[in-house]
Amino acid sequence: MTFRTGFYRQFFVLLTVVLSISLVVKAGNGIILYTPYTNISVPPGETVEYTIDVKNNGSGLKNVEVYVSALPGDWSSSLKAGGYSINQVSVLPGETKTLSLKVNKGNHRFRVIARNFDVLPLVINVSEQGTFKTEFTSDQANMEGHSKSNFTFTTKLKNQTGEKQMYSLRANAPRGWTVIFKPNFKQATAVEIEANSTTNISIEIKPPTNIGAGTYKIPVQAVNNSTSAGLDLEVVITGSYDMELTTPSGLLSTNITAGKEKRIEMVLKNTGSGELRSIAFRSSTPKNWDVEFKPDTISYIEAGGSTRAFATIKAYDKAIPGDYVTKITARSPDATSTVSFRVSVKTPLLWGWLGILIIAVTLVSIYYLFRRYGRR
Repeated sequence: MTFRTGFYRQFFVLLTVVLSISLVVKAGNGIILYTPYTNISVPPGETVEYTIDVKNNGSGLKNVEVYVSALPGDWSSSLKAGGYSINQVSVLPGETKTLSLKVNKGNHRFRVIARNFDVLPLVINVSEQGTFKTEFTSDQANMEGHSKSNFTFTTKLKNQTGEKQMYSLRANAPRGWTVIFKPNFKQATAVEIEANSTTNISIEIKPPTNIGAGTYKIPVQAVNNSTSAGLDLEVVITGSYDMELTTPSGLLSTNITAGKEKRIEMVLKNTGSGELRSIAFRSSTPKNWDVEFKPDTISYIEAGGSTRAFATIKAYDKAIPGDYVTKITARSPDATSTVSFRVSVKTPLLWGWLGILIIAVTLVSIYYLFRRYGRR
């Protein structure tokens, strides 16, 4: 059967090798023909190579004439062993001889015959479908989430050819997207798969920052010089989620007296494209300090909206004068914002007057001592 070059470029070959052992002489002749590959595929125009064993299960030496029968005229084949073309093989009792059979293109039934012993029927079917050569599949090719989500797809790459294949893993993602392949849970850009075997590949996809809501297709491919397969993954972005915590003036510093409280007004803005829900406030303070929020949770802020809350900071009553940092965090299931307030601690007024009094008493005491003992 003749094929044009253009045809070969467009289609793949499905080779279905059907192995059946038929005795053409009475049972017990001892010679069996065997090949392990019962379902292989190669691209159109490539040579198909079989490994065929001639097994002697009998009790005596057998000289076996082996040849290929019923090939069409435009096909070619060769039987070799030990680097030589062979027509006959001698097999000792309990021994196995291995033959290499090469067949070039076509679509027909043919047979490998051990004259007077066994027949190995083989069938090569040419198909216009290339999906049986390499398959790239996923049980779930569509995922939904917000813009800061990481999407992990579980896929399977199946090598349905008759040979081990090395596949290069590629992604044609939009600009700014990150795609990471992990064959067998290890990050890589290529994977080697044995003939007629399947490998699990985890694909991690991260969208760019501040991406808008929408549906995005991420084509991925496994390719080499002889075969390839593709898979379209789909990511649905429901919206971007972000918030900003600040004050009405934007000032993030304040003064406080040791042991006293300071009430700070805060503004929480929804700067994303999706609504924010269940927002809670938390604080990180110096030791023995305390912060109370009113309210301590906010149930809902629409996209582009804002709301106000108050934080009451109480300084440790024994805090020494200086600058302290109090961190306040607003956290929702989808976004987080943290600000650091610089709080300057001042000494209470009573302690100030007491300090002045101590200094004055000290000076008076020194003056008295000089007056009394200075003349001696």
